[in-house]
Amino acid sequence: MTEELLKVQVHKRQLQGDGVVVLDLIPVGGTTLPAFEAGAHVDIHIAPGLVRQYSLCSDPADNATYRLGVLKDPASRGGSTGVHDKLLEGAEVQISVPRNLFPLVTQARRSILIGGGIGITPMIAMAYALQAQGADFELHYCGRSRSRSAFLDELQSAAFADRVVTHFDDEPAEHKLDLDALLGQGQPGVHVYTCGPSGFMDWVIESASRKGYADDHIHREYFQVEVDSSGESFEVVAAKSGKSVQVAEGQTILEALGTLGIKIEVSCEQGVCGTCLCDVLEGEPDHRDVYLTDEEKEANDQILVCCSRAKSKKLVLDI
Repeated sequence: MTEELLKVQVHKRQLQGDGVVVLDLIPVGGTTLPAFEAGAHVDIHIAPGLVRQYSLCSDPADNATYRLGVLKDPASRGGSTGVHDKLLEGAEVQISVPRNLFPLVTQARRSILIGGGIGITPMIAMAYALQAQGADFELHYCGRSRSRSAFLDELQSAAFADRVVTHFDDEPAEHKLDLDALLGQGQPGVHVYTCGPSGFMDWVIESASRKGYADDHIHREYFQVEVDSSGESFEVVAAKSGKSVQVAEGQTILEALGTLGIKIEVSCEQGVCGTCLCDVLEGEPDHRDVYLTDEEKEANDQILVCCSRAKSKKLVLDI
């Protein structure tokens, strides 16, 4: 099935903080944009073969504009630098229909939103949605420095401004994030959401678990992770073609299949987005992604071929 793509134009572009470009995208042709739920992202087709995911940070009630915030990453593999260099005002680009892998729990008694750095983006959309629902929530924005952070003016002028608390490393100690005090003891109906650098998120997740929050009350979205391709070699069989290949240490399943001419649709190549998900017919995967839930990993019937490996000597995939 061909993915539905939308053609949009950069209506407004702002540089905020240190290296963050904020883009307002409008539909080409004057139509409205598909509705989206807070936590959703879009795939931006930056160049042929270069597709990246970015969270929508605009108000979900606004179907005229999609807003994105993209940090220029010094270690960029082409995504963020392409956005910064190519998506100038007036530029047209294709994006996917919004998809949501980080949804709000609509019946939560209370929601605690914790964003680190550019991880604030999905939290802003969540705050708009929760405010519209009249829900109980708070938004915590953590960063290295106020002067280097984006979206501050918007957050200070938003209808939910009194729910926003900022925590910056270069400000007085009393303003720093005290996770234990913030989280308290985990209670039914109180949900925690976090997004940001991996180390920051791991700290939030581990702290919430230690404070008694159930795993299904801790919600996360990783922007990027470090792919670990170490481990012994193993065989991968593509069942539909009958072809097989040995995956060497330091090589991904995706790369090995490519040597056979078998192409798998990919996007992030870090086990974050789920684009390269394949069904497993035989063998035991060694899951190294952050996309599948713990329950899905235990089932061992799916694998992300961009990053995961095998615990068994052979994997048979339904491709």
